[in-house]
Amino acid sequence: MEKIFIRLGQFFFKYRQYLFPIIYLCLVLFIKPGLFLGDAQLDRYVCAMGILIVLVGQLFRILVIGFAYIKRGGKGGKVFAESLVQTGFYAHVRHPIYVGNYLIMIGFILLYGSLWAYLLVLPFFTLVYYSIIKNEERYLRNQFGQEYEDYAANVNRLIPNFRGIKKSLGIYHYDWVKVLRKEYGTIFLILCGLLAMMIWKDMTIFGYERKHMEIIILSTMFIPLVLFYGITRYLKKSGLLE
Repeated sequence: MEKIFIRLGQFFFKYRQYLFPIIYLCLVLFIKPGLFLGDAQLDRYVCAMGILIVLVGQLFRILVIGFAYIKRGGKGGKVFAESLVQTGFYAHVRHPIYVGNYLIMIGFILLYGSLWAYLLVLPFFTLVYYSIIKNEERYLRNQFGQEYEDYAANVNRLIPNFRGIKKSLGIYHYDWVKVLRKEYGTIFLILCGLLAMMIWKDMTIFGYERKHMEIIILSTMFIPLVLFYGITRYLKKSGLLE
């Protein structure tokens, strides 16, 4: 069974940057958004919780990258690591970026409010991240041997242990430039996706006439996001974020 998960992990890792956009698009095209338990009032609280979880997940990614970024982006579509990073947030959880990603995914599902999203999308992404993690850990064990075994024995896989976090982060100067350089595209896509899903849900369930003011307000929020993306991309391409 482990070999199956590792094979799946290799596949998902190779195409991981396309998975979320594809599933997001399929969700919008084939599954209608819904109200949580059919209750509009209750759904407002669940949507607020979903939005908050998305933002917390994105904030967690930003914090991780700004303090100690791990180069495990892969080479040729395969897992690759120059060294075993055990500092920053990696001293408290072995896969902090995936923790952030999973929180973002859960937040989107809560916001969408469809039973089919709970039954299909949540288990699918759980499989995706579990498989990718199994594949990465196999690579790290082979690459770093006992060093990784000791690290894995002392640091949780996905549940952060924040004891001593102040000391772990105290050795770093938070690098906002690095965050902008590496994360601006993800920030843009996540926040645009959040706005688009809120607009789509309002239009599908309530209709434009009933929710036109809210839809207009949400639509105008794309403007600063596009400006943020354009300016940051220009600065990066110009070498001003190096």
